[in-house]
Amino acid sequence: MEFDPITLCRQINERSPTGGLFEGDRANLHPDSNLPWRISPEPFWLSPEQFRYLEQLGDVLHQFYKSSNQLYHQSVKGIEPNWIREYLDRGKPGEVLEMGLWNRIKSQLPMVIRPDLLLTEDGFKLVELDSIPGGMGFTAQISELYAELGYDVIGGARGLIDSFYTAASSASKVEDPNFALFVSDESESYRREMQWLVEQLVAAGKNARSAHPREVRFDENGLFLQGEGESEPWRIDVAYRFFELFDLKNIPKSELFTYFAKKNALRLTPPPKAYLEEKLWLALYHHPQLKEYWRRTLGKESFAALGSLIPHSWIVDSRPLPPHAIIPGFDIGGQPVNDWQALKKLTKKQRELVLKPSGFSDIAYESKGVSIGHDMPEEQWAARVQQALDRFEHQPYILQEFHKAARRTVRYYDFDKEQIVPMRGRVMLRPYYYIIDDKPQLCGIQALVFPADKKILHGMVDSAIMPCAVSAEKSGL
Repeated sequence: MEFDPITLCRQINERSPTGGLFEGDRANLHPDSNLPWRISPEPFWLSPEQFRYLEQLGDVLHQFYKSSNQLYHQSVKGIEPNWIREYLDRGKPGEVLEMGLWNRIKSQLPMVIRPDLLLTEDGFKLVELDSIPGGMGFTAQISELYAELGYDVIGGARGLIDSFYTAASSASKVEDPNFALFVSDESESYRREMQWLVEQLVAAGKNARSAHPREVRFDENGLFLQGEGESEPWRIDVAYRFFELFDLKNIPKSELFTYFAKKNALRLTPPPKAYLEEKLWLALYHHPQLKEYWRRTLGKESFAALGSLIPHSWIVDSRPLPPHAIIPGFDIGGQPVNDWQALKKLTKKQRELVLKPSGFSDIAYESKGVSIGHDMPEEQWAARVQQALDRFEHQPYILQEFHKAARRTVRYYDFDKEQIVPMRGRVMLRPYYYIIDDKPQLCGIQALVFPADKKILHGMVDSAIMPCAVSAEKSGL
């Protein structure tokens, strides 16, 4: 049975939990809308070629994580230059650095990989690589809704749900492990969607629970949860940490998670490797001194794929260069640059650059701390540049070339007009790859279409959010 677009949008709204699974910005939200974004009557359409590219991208990004992990350890050992680990260790306390070097977790990588990909006229551009991403829950929920309405969404109705437990199981040596997902206070806005995700797993008969870190208990054998009225402890085999390492001092009982992970009595994922959670890797990929390392460890095809995917990026290092040295690959009007102070005097056109903190900070995620050069006055840009230079010792920043997202037309339901209206906006795609038996699996894709005048692309009430599907005919809209 086919429905008209208005009916489809109303059904999506009615089948969504009141208030939605994600808090979002509700200041200007219509009172009848259960979702804090614009509801489209259809998925975002990708071409078959785009879908194949994104399927293959999982292997490329997984290999990039492996190569990055190896590069850090070889830098620590002196096999590769020491300055690599010096950059990645900046601003981190000794106990956090020590965790990243535990032998038991040396080869462990994040269970979930989610890149933020701008859809440009020249293909995709990677602006961030997130190994502790939000959005899995509400993307899974809307994927299920669109699938129920007859759309063949990428990953299927339950790809982001069932495969989440499968990935956790593949990370454990225990058959049908007890899988607990912990959400901290700092990540409170994501709690509802993560609880929903776990509820779906439980309904499917999986051994899963969601909890706050303060609820965990321990004995000599490891961690467990035990609710009121439960006579037996529920032993935790795999713990998914939805909390950041920079926030450990504010996480109740965080020392228990790390202690038992070190003892190998618990599989903690993502592993406590703060160095892997830095945007600095995007700049290190483009460092000329590391070109042969990346080519050798990634392989020819993956090396080339990342070269076109990752925008040119640089570490904003405040240390002075000698007169004969230049910042590699960065020039102004064809003139090589020797000093970051030159950034302050750029014209608006020349300021098509993005300045952002690398990581290990509360300003380094959800687009916090991001500065778009041509979207602010020269004086403000100069101040942001100086701020980045001043913070280098404890909070490194990276500089990236700005890439403009392509404009695409989508439709959404206008609650005030009670009709479907078109929206011309810029597109970001967020594919979710789950690592299952050391292989990345594309389990779903979230599309965000932002108003065309927005330069910092992050979720907002005037954006349209939807899962993705494949259509050669409709992808050109």
